[in-house]
Parts: sequence; C-alpha cells; structure tokens
Amino acid sequence: MDLRHISFRLLEVFMCVVKTRSISETARQLHLTQPTVSQQIKRLQETVNEPLIVVNQQRIHITEAGFALFQTCQQVFGHFDDYQDYLVELRGGERGRCKIAIVNTAQYILPKLLGPYSNLHPHVELPLEIGNRAEVLARFERGEDDIYVFSHPPSLEHAKAGRFLQNPLVFIAPMNHPLAKSSHVTLHDLMTERFLLREPGSATRMLFESELQSRGFVLSDTVQMASNEAIRVAVGSGMGLGVVSRHVLPAHDKSFCMLNVVDVQLASHWYFVVRTDWHLSHAARNFLRFAELNLEQCLDKEWVTNELHTLNHSLTMKT
Repeated sequence: MDLRHISFRLLEVFMCVVKTRSISETARQLHLTQPTVSQQIKRLQETVNEPLIVVNQQRIHITEAGFALFQTCQQVFGHFDDYQDYLVELRGGERGRCKIAIVNTAQYILPKLLGPYSNLHPHVELPLEIGNRAEVLARFERGEDDIYVFSHPPSLEHAKAGRFLQNPLVFIAPMNHPLAKSSHVTLHDLMTERFLLREPGSATRMLFESELQSRGFVLSDTVQMASNEAIRVAVGSGMGLGVVSRHVLPAHDKSFCMLNVVDVQLASHWYFVVRTDWHLSHAARNFLRFAELNLEQCLDKEWVTNELHTLNHSLTMKT
C-alpha cells in the first residue's frame, strides 16, 4: 500500500461524501454520476485497505479509519488553500523578495522609496546590496538581483533601463576657500586645484573627466577617495575640492560650500535597470509599479524625471 498514489480527486470525492453523507448529493455537487462516485470510494478503500464508510439502512456512517483520513484531508487541503492564497499574494507582489543592488551614491535616494513601499507591503523582503559601479556591474552580469540602480546604465542588449531622477553634480570647496564667495567661477579657475575623486570607473568621475577632456583640460593634482562621505569630510577639512552628486550633501553640514561654476553643468540621471533575459520576481515588478506612481511623493519633485512607464509596460508585455 502506497498512499502517495492516491489522487486529490479521490480525496475530494471522499471528503464530499463525508460532509454530505450522500452519494447522490456528492454526485450533484461534483458534477459526477452516482456510479462514478461509488466507484471512486471503492478505489480509495482498496488503496487504503480499510473500510472508510459503511452503509446501514441506506445511511452512510464513517468508520474510525475514515474519520482519521477525513481529518488528514482537511489538514492537507487546508495547507493547499493557504498555499493558493500565498500564490495570489505572491503574484500580486504582496509577498516574496525584491533584491536590489545600487551604486554607492544611490543609498542617499533609494531608501526614500523603500521605506514607504515596505510599510505598504510588510511581507515583501527587500535585501539591498550597495557597492561601487564595478561591483554592481559584476552583480548585474551574474544576475544576482532583481533590480539595479545606476546613474549610467550598462549598454547591453539584455539591459532594460528607466530613468526616474536627475543626478546633478556640483563642485564643493572648504568654506574658507578663496573662491567660496565668488559668483563667477570658471572651470579654468579650478585646474590648479587638488581634486578629491572616486575610483576610476565611477560614473561621477567618468562624467567629470569626459567634460575635462572635451574642453582640453587636465587636472594637475588628484587624490582617490573611497566614498562620497570621505570626499565630503576631506573637502571640509581643507584637503582639496570635490565633484559629487547634489543628493549626497546634507543640508546641516557647514564645513563646505558649493562653488558657483558658471561655464559647466554636469548632470546625469538615476535609472532602474533590469535584465530582460532573466525572470523578474512579482515583488520586483510591484516595486517598480509603486515607484512609477509615487516618485513625486517620495523624492524631491525638483529632480524627478519619471520615465518608468515604458519600463513597466515592457515588463507587462513580457509576461
């Protein structure tokens, strides 16, 4: 006897017979004929090798073995009902995981979306990985996450991006710098200064160096720093100048100032990026829909560039 060979249909018929105490009513409810119901019960009893119901004076009685099987069926079907409810929530983005990997600078932005989303969807796990551009690109190539945030998305066939926020870059200097109060600073004025920059390959650094190259400028003195915080603190202590995202500068920090450089505007955008050749979780799709609808409520309206509709539409079409 191997009970694993019992089909769910046999158990469904048996449970209905127990509940209705009637072969004819079971046949009516399950859209079967009465002989079919009787045959199903017979097959089940032969598999179990125990009498499950007995008929006495045209009344159905449940045996001890039958009652125990009925209780087991209730538990099994109950678990499957729970699982079906779970699937509904999963497909609706109410459960599951949304794994996100972001470049360092985006850590000042994304939590403003993750917090409200998490409050609305408390059963969704939101593991977050933060790294430099090279590290996040490597994670993208390995497909370790659902969503990636870049200021310069990878130009790959299997990468689909949607921009959502402007990322203006600013020049910062110590408060006591000679140019701190000048209303007319040019890029040429800064070329003899020491610049504190992120690692080669950083999107901010690439944009800055590209601008310098297009203008024929070459920096005379640079120091590589590990993070935006390190640059901000070092600039505040008088070590040099920096080029950073406007979003990383706390309003309360008075150790530095933003220079009014009149002849250059450096800016990029933040993008949500997904792989089109890999499965995207329901929770991740739901987060991107949430972001599209709530960007202006969660982020600074001045910088919002909501172009997530095309990304979300493409994901919907893919399913």
